[in-house]
Amino acid sequence: MTRGLALIALAPLTLDPLLAAGQTLSAVTRGPAAIGQVTDARSGADPRLRELLLETIADAESFVDRFDAEVWLTDMSRRLARQVPDPEERLAILKTVHKHATLVGLEPELVLAVIDVESNFDRFAISSASALGLMQVMPFWVAELGYSDKNQLFDIDFNVLLGCRILKYYLDMENGDYIRGLARYNGSVGKRWYSDRVLDRLRTRWFRL
Repeated sequence: MTRGLALIALAPLTLDPLLAAGQTLSAVTRGPAAIGQVTDARSGADPRLRELLLETIADAESFVDRFDAEVWLTDMSRRLARQVPDPEERLAILKTVHKHATLVGLEPELVLAVIDVESNFDRFAISSASALGLMQVMPFWVAELGYSDKNQLFDIDFNVLLGCRILKYYLDMENGDYIRGLARYNGSVGKRWYSDRVLDRLRTRWFRL
């Protein structure tokens, strides 16, 4: 992905509208479903995925044990230091990834591998397809979720929250098949170059000790 810098300051992020909207939605069954013409994360706002994103807005602690948290964060912080020199930003990314990945049932290390390939951990990354932020979320989701400022996708928490839910949705659609699910996330269905890159990064850089 090509990268650029956002020149507009981030607007304060308020999740209350999404929480209110999410409470009005009925429960949605997880797993593959017919979704019309929307086949991947780049081709448009899947209505069912929109409902799942609204329902996912929540806050939960992902580390059950403080020692586990210290071990994981220390190890991953060391690996990420070259790409994110600022220790505060680095720990913010790691804690956010662990929280939202765990919340939706993804391995945090897989999410780190996706971010590595998508944005090289540049929270202000912009792709040639206009995808934004750490997990390169498409900007149409901002309006779909009731917001007006696409710069909110440069917020670490908001971007990773959406990215994790979107990734889980497409992996579930493919019954856990990483090759096909990751391709849908990237918008490269039918090809495996992207999936291979992510899985190689997972194997060589972000594996769990």
